Amino acid sequence: MIREAIMRRNPFGMDICCRKGSRSPLQELYNPTQLSNTAILHQIRRDQVTDTCRANSVLSRKRRVLTPNDLKHLVVDEDHEMIYCYVPKVACTNWKRVMMVLTGRGKYSDPMEIPANEAHVSSNLKTLNQYSIPEINHRLKNYMKFLFVREPFERLVSAYRNKFTQKYNTSFHKRYGTKIVRRQRKNATQEALRKGDDVKFEEFVAYLIDPHTQREEPFNEHWQTVYSLCHPCHIHYDLIGKYETLEEDSNYILQLAGVGNYLKFPTYAKSTRTTDEMTTEFFQNISSEHQTQLYEVYKLDFLMFNYSVPSYLKLE
Repeated sequence: MIREAIMRRNPFGMDICCRKGSRSPLQELYNPTQLSNTAILHQIRRDQVTDTCRANSVLSRKRRVLTPNDLKHLVVDEDHEMIYCYVPKVACTNWKRVMMVLTGRGKYSDPMEIPANEAHVSSNLKTLNQYSIPEINHRLKNYMKFLFVREPFERLVSAYRNKFTQKYNTSFHKRYGTKIVRRQRKNATQEALRKGDDVKFEEFVAYLIDPHTQREEPFNEHWQTVYSLCHPCHIHYDLIGKYETLEEDSNYILQLAGVGNYLKFPTYAKSTRTTDEMTTEFFQNISSEHQTQLYEVYKLDFLMFNYSVPSYLKLE
């Protein structure tokens, strides 16, 4: 943790600082006026993370101290005392849009009027690594922290489809595609080596499990594990939303923030969305040896967020 100060209690009992004249999201969550099934569900999810971190402490707590660089995915909303750790391929564009509405002081009112590319401009949102260490510790202790997760392999297939099968993602093809083709494809053509725009899913998997990849560079955020992006074994998240219950979980968070009456999480059915059936198809051509190795890479995410081993996997 940032100098381990995060978890220390304030001796004066002022753990949760309030906004003027209203209860903070943390108070609403932990001292609700009435206990709901939703609150109980989120307690179960929190306990699951805590238990997994404890059971896998060697793996999950390798680094005792987080650096400010570890906190660049944590978006801060000062007005509503909330921190959101964004995970790519888990509705993060829409959540960034919502955070822009919440922090925009009236500049935006409808999340869906914000263009997707604008939501990803880093200067439009403030992240926790931009604060001093005392300010970081204060916010981690007093603000409501949340993240959203998704079935790890469905998220992985979604990332692959978006970054490697869309013609417009030339920057990914150049940066990662060419490297994957060079390393994983025997007798690659000069064009494939130059463009990197026809990476097969099997090649992508082989690249992810290659020890050379793990040593050489951290994974790109689109396929990085949630526990490496958001550090749930070092940072205590108050709410863990799931992609599978996105609408309910999102609106519960907005309700706790006191904005549920006028701000709803944007929902729209995307016909191109990666589904479980689609993920099953992608894994059909992956050898059981590679499936086993890939599962090991994402194992903590499966365990921590209570996703069972997919039935299509042939683990060794």
